[in-house]
Amino acid sequence: MYYGNIKNCDIADGIGVRVTLFVSGCTNCCEGCFQPETWDFHYGQPFTSETEDTLLDMLAPGYINGLTLLGGDPFEPENQRALTPFLKRVRERFPKKDIWAFTGFLYEDLLRPGSHPRCEVTDDMLSMLDVLVDGPFILAKKEVGLRFRGSRNQRLIDLNKTREAGQVALWNG
Repeated sequence: MYYGNIKNCDIADGIGVRVTLFVSGCTNCCEGCFQPETWDFHYGQPFTSETEDTLLDMLAPGYINGLTLLGGDPFEPENQRALTPFLKRVRERFPKKDIWAFTGFLYEDLLRPGSHPRCEVTDDMLSMLDVLVDGPFILAKKEVGLRFRGSRNQRLIDLNKTREAGQVALWNG
């Protein structure tokens, strides 16, 4: 897996002060995407064990609320396979910090057997997330004032409540 950027002390992509990883690779290719360069699966730099260690060090301060995964798309299968072991490390080291992920895929598609981008690690990856912002960016539904999303069709899903209720529960912040 490759990544395009890492932001330390990000306040735009989730609650509080965050560390944000922008992965590379996306097959959704949404019209009006704010980072079309990240569609390329080889954009940026390789995601290595040194990258993981750097991210873990950035997550260590008490004022950091958590980690956010953006893209590209973290739920492209090759990205899931690289991110899932890393997320396990994050959860072990920082069990109280939250993890958010943004995806152009719908949550229901992540659960549906045989659908792209579901793969052998999708359930594990989802189990480690607290909030999932799902759905493609749709330029015709763009709204600048939306909190943590770019278009009205996108949902902020509280995955902890969703797992508890057995149905999609929206995040109310």
